[in-house]
Amino acid sequence: MADSWNTDTGEAVYRSRDAVKNLRIRVRLERVTSTAALSKHLQQQVLSQQDRGAIELETLTSQGHTADNEEELEVGWQEKLFSQYEMELFQNEATCQTPLDRQYHAEVKALNKAKGRRNHRIFTYTDHDRYTSCLPLHQLASTDLLTTTKSSPTFLAERMASVRHRRQDRRTMDCSVPKSKIVNWEPTAEFVKSSHVVNNAMQTMHIMGDMAPPGRLGQKENEYLLVTIKTDGSGTVIVKPDFNKDKEPYRIVTVGEKREVWRLTLENVCTTMQPEEKEREQNMYKDLYVRHKEYLNSLVGQDFEMPPIGILRYLMNGEIVSAKGFEYDNLYIHFFMELPNNWSSLPLQSLSGVTQTCRAKTLGKENVAFFSYPFSFEAFYMCEKESEESIPQWPVIYFKVLSLDSWQRFRTEGYGYLLFPAMPGKHTVTCQTWRPLQTGTVSALRRFFIGGSPELEDHSYVRIPGTFKGERLSRFGFCTETTGSVTFNLHCIQQARAFVDATMLKKRRQKVFDQLGGFSQQGAVCTILEAFQRARKKMQEARESLPRDLVHTTSQLQVESSA
Repeated sequence: MADSWNTDTGEAVYRSRDAVKNLRIRVRLERVTSTAALSKHLQQQVLSQQDRGAIELETLTSQGHTADNEEELEVGWQEKLFSQYEMELFQNEATCQTPLDRQYHAEVKALNKAKGRRNHRIFTYTDHDRYTSCLPLHQLASTDLLTTTKSSPTFLAERMASVRHRRQDRRTMDCSVPKSKIVNWEPTAEFVKSSHVVNNAMQTMHIMGDMAPPGRLGQKENEYLLVTIKTDGSGTVIVKPDFNKDKEPYRIVTVGEKREVWRLTLENVCTTMQPEEKEREQNMYKDLYVRHKEYLNSLVGQDFEMPPIGILRYLMNGEIVSAKGFEYDNLYIHFFMELPNNWSSLPLQSLSGVTQTCRAKTLGKENVAFFSYPFSFEAFYMCEKESEESIPQWPVIYFKVLSLDSWQRFRTEGYGYLLFPAMPGKHTVTCQTWRPLQTGTVSALRRFFIGGSPELEDHSYVRIPGTFKGERLSRFGFCTETTGSVTFNLHCIQQARAFVDATMLKKRRQKVFDQLGGFSQQGAVCTILEAFQRARKKMQEARESLPRDLVHTTSQLQVESSA
């Protein structure tokens, strides 16, 4: 007989767009007696041999099932069915203290005047009942529903067992704030269990069963949890245990001197929606979605916001991904944006920022600090008359990498810059950094023991400063040291009226300044400079890949030929 029980008592999660108030469950509770078990066993044997066995055992089967040994009931969502204990409790008006108790008192009086309650052993605890939040933990988590193996409650279940109970009972007596012990630096296990909880918004309903012997109904110790139903109000319904679905019934074993066995069968008896109602509901949803879409279109509009003629709008959504190769740990980055001539930004646009402090992680031979710090810039370029003396330039992001140790000592780890990409799209850029170096042992000792290092007064000195007006910028005698690198992820968007002009569609490969018009000469110069930089970088990479003795021999041959 052990093989005829359903031992899968885990919870099942259902999702439905229908209202949860339409949920209906048929619960069948049946006591397993010796007569019923013998009748079922004999009937299965006879039916396997001849068809007339059902008629011969009809009398034996009907005698085993009495009204006190089985009950079948349909229960709706949050439908209150009183137990014998509640019927006796709420009959006395003196015991009713809350408005809910007085409401139950009126309902019990109405039931007594009528034919009585339609349930006998099966009853419910709704979400508003105080019993729902006060059920013992062993009934909420490890009820011996039908399995021969005991399941221990989880870590979260232990701490969530009485959340609702505490939330209902705990009230603030006054508005005063305690003067001491606002933060408990040494919490005990009991303090953690009572304070650190997860506050969820689930509605709960329990279907219970009174498994008392005949004539002894209404005792709390004989109440057993049959089904738990939870919903979050967004279409998710959790049922534990799941519906039988043509499987064997569940097994319930009572605790006490007489360990009685009960069968539990669950069935979903929700009314199936008719095709006409389903089509009407789909049309209603379609109409709702269309109206919502029209409302959003009325807020956004049909046209994109276009910049004025001759103005380029540049949007950058960037991310400081990581930094690696630096000497000290606990890094953070301070960055700001510099706008060249003819560039502007919004009045409330922040042109600087500071990342969080990040500890480095060892990856291979490098110490990498992952920031994942997002930032966004929006700038506008205004096209002016063509001038042979000036070449349009892109904005620049200057950044400084610093470190902070446990003694609050700051150290400058490196300077670097990032030029705005000329082409829209996604770009991953790794920028090398360096820091000023002061020769001598005293500077190294000062940096190690008390922190601090030489810093740049003007961060734009990392590149050619925008305020520099001379012909040559000399850095002779300026000592630096190469440090680490910083990686950026950039997503760039460029918007201008010239991009949608039909006459400009054939010039997609040209630069932005050419598409804006009036910068053909400067655009050609920029193209040549970029090509030269790419060729120079390739030559340097090829030179580094050659053996040193070959490079040294080639340089000697060049000197001899020049002589």
